[in-house]
Amino acid sequence: MCATAATRVSNVNGQLPRRPLAVYIKKTMRPAGIYRKLLDELHDGVYFVDRDRRITHWNAAAERISGFSAKEVVGSFCHDNLLQHMDPTGARLCIDGCPLSRTMNDGNPKVVETVYLHHREGHRVPIQVRTLPIFGSGGTVTGAVEIFSKLDRRGSDLERRLSELRRRLMLDTLTQLPNREHAQRDLGTRLYDFQHGGTAFGAIFADIDHFKNINDTYGHAAGDKVLKVIAATLANNIRPGDMIARWGGEEFVGAFASLGSAGLQVVAGKLLMLVRGSRVDLTDEKPLQQVTISIGATVANLSDTVETLVERADELMYKSKTAGRDRATLG
Repeated sequence: MCATAATRVSNVNGQLPRRPLAVYIKKTMRPAGIYRKLLDELHDGVYFVDRDRRITHWNAAAERISGFSAKEVVGSFCHDNLLQHMDPTGARLCIDGCPLSRTMNDGNPKVVETVYLHHREGHRVPIQVRTLPIFGSGGTVTGAVEIFSKLDRRGSDLERRLSELRRRLMLDTLTQLPNREHAQRDLGTRLYDFQHGGTAFGAIFADIDHFKNINDTYGHAAGDKVLKVIAATLANNIRPGDMIARWGGEEFVGAFASLGSAGLQVVAGKLLMLVRGSRVDLTDEKPLQQVTISIGATVANLSDTVETLVERADELMYKSKTAGRDRATLG
């Protein structure tokens, strides 16, 4: 939608024609008629807010990407922090730094390359955000629209790879992550490549903090939910070519291509932040449970085997536990 013209709308992914705003945006800030149907056909999430940042429309893709239905969202304010948008530094954008608010203040579109959306089920989903102003007949800004697209950190061949993993019975049934057998093969392949002229890679060993207490306090079904939320947060936020697997129990193992100690520290810090920012609604009677992980991180050596690499990362993880949890130790 064109933010530089007060009475025209540019297309979203080539699907909306350039027509006067009044044709499809009512004074209530809701799309009308065929334009509403078109918005629900888009692959991108789209929602409208009025000048007070009240959400007035929430399309079908927004429901699919976020897990929140239009019934749950429409009528609330984006500063209610239901979506809990977070940038890569951990700043809460819905409270301070909202791109929709900035767009309405200066009348200019905004693009935020990476935002972490709080999914209804608790995990974090990486998205790209674009905001555009909506102008009234007098040329004043009367609201704004946000368009958000899911960033697939695992590559466009995800479905093919997952189908292959399922065929070979190498997926963990609870979390849908690669299982321990797959992780061992993956690490073995990476070590072989490294020892035959390839580049070094980083490995992490992560363990959920106080997981026994979660099971004892809330029950094993809640513990399973925590495992799935953390698994989804980790898996959604790695690069193509990287790997996160469930090692066993509440333990996860990851491998990160072409990373030295400095890069591995950045990755570990990012994963800690995203897990810390993921919340799990365990029961109706008990409060939301914040979960954290402890990480051990190390760079592969030419003399490593899969066993020595994982053992070293595991020992470093226990140092993180001893030092207070919710942190990464490199070595």
